Amino acid sequence: MLLLLLLLEISCFGQNTIGLPEIINYSKHIYGGGTQNWDIQQDVHGIMYFANNEGMLSFDGTHWRINPLPNKTIVRSIAIGKDKRIYAGGQDEIGYFSPDSTGVLAFTSLKHLIPEKERSFADIWDIIPWGNDIFFRSIHKILQYSNQTMIVYPAASEWAFMGIHSNQLVAQDMSYGLLRFGQGTWQPLMRHEDMVPGLYTSALIPVGKDSSLLTTLKDGLFLLAGNRLTPFRSPGLAAISKETIYGGLALGRDWFALSTSLGGCHVFNMKGELVQSFTRKEGLQNNNITSIFRDRNNNLWLGLDNGIDFVAYDNAIKHIYPENLNEGSGYAALIHDNYLYLGTTNGLYTVPLTATDDLSFVKGQFTQVPNTKGQVWGLSEINGHVLLGHHDGSFLVGPGNASPVNAKPGWGYWTYLPVNKVLPSAQVLAGTYHGLEILEYNNNVFHTGRKIEGLDEPARFITFDNNNIAWASHPYRGVYRIEMGMQPARIKLYTDKDGLPSFMNNHVYTVRNQVVVATEKGVYVYNARADKFERSPWFQSIFANTSLRYLKEDTDGNIWFIHEKQLGVVDFSAASPQIVYLPELNGKMVSGFEHIYTTNARNIFIGAENGFYHINYEQYRRNKYLIQARINAVTTTGPSDRLIFGGYFGEVDDMSGQKQEAIPAIAWKWNSLHFEYSSSLYGQQSNITYSYQLKGFDNGWSDWSKKTEKDYTNLPPGHYSFEVKARNNLGNESPVSSFSFLVLAPWYRSWWAYSVYFLALCALGYALYKRQQKKFRRQQQRHEEEQKRLQYLHQLEMEKSEKEIMQLRNEKLESEIDHKNQELASSAMHLVQKGELLTRIKDELKRLKKMPANGNGDDGEELKKLLRILNEEDKIDQGWEQFAFHFDRVHSDFLVALKEHYPQLTANEIKLCAYLRMNLSTKEIAQLMNISVRGVEISRYRLRKKLQLSTDTNLFQFLLNIKSANA
Repeated sequence: MLLLLLLLEISCFGQNTIGLPEIINYSKHIYGGGTQNWDIQQDVHGIMYFANNEGMLSFDGTHWRINPLPNKTIVRSIAIGKDKRIYAGGQDEIGYFSPDSTGVLAFTSLKHLIPEKERSFADIWDIIPWGNDIFFRSIHKILQYSNQTMIVYPAASEWAFMGIHSNQLVAQDMSYGLLRFGQGTWQPLMRHEDMVPGLYTSALIPVGKDSSLLTTLKDGLFLLAGNRLTPFRSPGLAAISKETIYGGLALGRDWFALSTSLGGCHVFNMKGELVQSFTRKEGLQNNNITSIFRDRNNNLWLGLDNGIDFVAYDNAIKHIYPENLNEGSGYAALIHDNYLYLGTTNGLYTVPLTATDDLSFVKGQFTQVPNTKGQVWGLSEINGHVLLGHHDGSFLVGPGNASPVNAKPGWGYWTYLPVNKVLPSAQVLAGTYHGLEILEYNNNVFHTGRKIEGLDEPARFITFDNNNIAWASHPYRGVYRIEMGMQPARIKLYTDKDGLPSFMNNHVYTVRNQVVVATEKGVYVYNARADKFERSPWFQSIFANTSLRYLKEDTDGNIWFIHEKQLGVVDFSAASPQIVYLPELNGKMVSGFEHIYTTNARNIFIGAENGFYHINYEQYRRNKYLIQARINAVTTTGPSDRLIFGGYFGEVDDMSGQKQEAIPAIAWKWNSLHFEYSSSLYGQQSNITYSYQLKGFDNGWSDWSKKTEKDYTNLPPGHYSFEVKARNNLGNESPVSSFSFLVLAPWYRSWWAYSVYFLALCALGYALYKRQQKKFRRQQQRHEEEQKRLQYLHQLEMEKSEKEIMQLRNEKLESEIDHKNQELASSAMHLVQKGELLTRIKDELKRLKKMPANGNGDDGEELKKLLRILNEEDKIDQGWEQFAFHFDRVHSDFLVALKEHYPQLTANEIKLCAYLRMNLSTKEIAQLMNISVRGVEISRYRLRKKLQLSTDTNLFQFLLNIKSANA
């Protein structure tokens, strides 16, 4: 009997829960590090950290980064201290990661604080923050970092483990057993003889105020209560006794998880009963789990021997795989007589149910119902029986078997509905490949009935209205109204001509006790009076014109629907309806053949491309995860990218924001920026959308999207603040995360450039002033020169005018002189005539003198003639006076001046001077003076003597220089 119970317990251990949480695999090619991952931590921002063979990995939900140690060795352990730094231990290296001034993690080594002879310590396997101190465990020594000093505690033989039990720091020495730290020393936690020899402790799991489960590598589990150690055994734990337990942790009050080297991860309750297992079969990359961690949202992170796996343990959505190979797509689900039936492309599968609220935690293994191999289309509970719609006909499902009702290969059945509202219904309406068919029911047996004539199209979607009139729809024909009470049945087709938005993509359902049609433009209802379809005002207020192809009302009155490839629900639990989408399942359902089966708020089954999904909608609404948006990196883009912010404003575990003095000033040439942001809701990544804005540039928040990066190019100079927020599918928003920065003006727009510009402008102004002044001077000079030229020209003109006037005057004078000269010449001619007259008188007198006197009075006549001649001589004298008058006028009173200067001159000498001044020849003078040429020369000689002129003096020139005293 005991053996039977043991075998039963072991067989139960081999069974897992039918629902499995989502498992996400991160291979080394994804995270970009080494294969093995030895330790896991999480900070207050939700960022995950992994001790990896190639350094410390960090993951923010979108981006992986690796931070190697200075000596490039394996990081075996990490821990976040009270000072909010990440302490890390590697091979012969200890220290901490802390953000630098740009928010990028940088490693600071503490090895120099260790006494030189103790600096060789190989791997650091455990790091435990304790108070303000940090303890590092290697095999041969424990190092205590306290107040910038390092204290060394050598092992008596070997330090095998270090952890926390009942608020005490404990460690296991292989010689002295479990020790606790206090007063600067390691003291026994229990008596050495009470410690099982050879135990290697691998984890301490708190299970009460002063109790812990102590896991060992190969010797199972023990309960450590106070200072007493007792074995903790169960058949379920016995099943994994051969596996090496690397670690463990608590999952709430009643459950705990163990990570093993070969068997994956197992979840037990406090009775030692297996709750769930996660192995390679369930989706892990491998079964060798080196580290395990529960994050703040109760999800499990598994550090593997090769890779990292994430288990969305607290997720309300689980995956159900009815088949071992997880190949079949889900088409139908039904619970009947404590059995869950799931129909797939490969057949009908069933599993017995146990009393549990959340059916995804039912432990069992699906088995295929005999005679159901092949495509299953539908499951319906009619008159207390299960009818199966199958590609090969209609089947009645009984305990452990399926018997044919109307089995015809290729004559497929879609679904079933009771014709009568009072059960048991004697007739059942079946939708088939070839239209509608009536099945008869009597004596608890279903029989093949008759086909309803007039409808030969496949009838996947059928329902009844309150008047027991059947409705059917075909996605590519329209909606049929079937009055089966008449023989033959009256059938009418409704299309876009009868109020529907189109003759295609119409699906008929019953929702809220009313026949509705899900269309491409919302929900339509039938108006019996008008005999046509019209838009439903009530549904219009909820869905508007949203395209729909599936509607299902659950037991709480919520309406589940399919919009394109998205699953959603209209939740009526609040004062007003709220549409909630479940993006976790986007694109994972069988498109066009979606199936939703609801039993209650905790158990909703969705057909999927691979198996089924189970939704605990009550938990889904209840889970209020902390939503955070975080800016992880800011990079300037250009010919070479430059990281200016690495994601941390303070220490790793610091929630403070950006400080004023930490606002970076970015040079103008780096004014194109790339922002990376994310949310650390690792199990809800498909539900998260983001909105952002750049204050100082954008006009407002962006539309919500799944983008986790944003670029801005060629930002103008100024102060900016990039802000981002996250929102889940329930409408909950995160606080705003922001990063402020300053884009400097280009050098040619800086203050010193403006100073240079000002000085240059002043210099330019001064240069322009000087240039203008010089130009003005040149213009002035040219003006002056022009004026001078004009004056000169004017002077020339004046001179020319004066010359012309002088010329005119000279011409006038010349004419006057010519006239005077003519007068002088006339006077001179008179003088000549006078001389000739005198000569004639002389000649006459000589002739009279020679003539004899006669007495006849001829002498008297001669005398009269002589008198007339003398009268003419008076006229000649009057001519000299006229000559002298005109001569003085022409020659500036020469005769007057001559008389003034030389009054002793005689009249003849004055005449001679006048003739000489006229520059007359000696012969001409002789004629004018009526003397001989010799007489003129003698007169000239005498004149020179009177004038007291030397022989060298030119007489003519001398006479020219004589001027009157009044001149």
